[in-house]
Amino acid sequence: MTPLHLVADAGPTLAPGLDGFRLILHVLAATIWVGGQFVVAGLLPTIRTLGEDAPKKVARAFGRLMWPAYAVLIVTGFWNISAVHPKGATSAWNAVLGIKIAFVVIAGVGVFLHQRSTSKVGLAVWGAVGALASVIALCLGVFLAG
Repeated sequence: MTPLHLVADAGPTLAPGLDGFRLILHVLAATIWVGGQFVVAGLLPTIRTLGEDAPKKVARAFGRLMWPAYAVLIVTGFWNISAVHPKGATSAWNAVLGIKIAFVVIAGVGVFLHQRSTSKVGLAVWGAVGALASVIALCLGVFLAG
């Protein structure tokens, strides 16, 4: 038995300190970026009752949380890749990683365009693109974590 085999038989283990910290930061940022979009969307009917400018004020306030979370996702995402990317990764794993990175970019662009949109159609379309791409990126990340 090799040491690797003995570790495999030991069952699940805890992530070491720095790995745990990296994962906590990544998951926390994802909860803000992805979850926050759905929370704000769910609260929007109520927010609209607070006044004509309330949705814009809430969106700006959320943006002060959302964009730093997106930046943390990008930094910890590359940190994740450098920390866990197996040298013998399958072509499928690498393909999913590439697709995930594309959806992360699409999510950021979609949310950015949503924030810059001046029409109801633009707000709806780009908000949907940003949210859907964010969820897809999240799901692909779970598959990559395997």
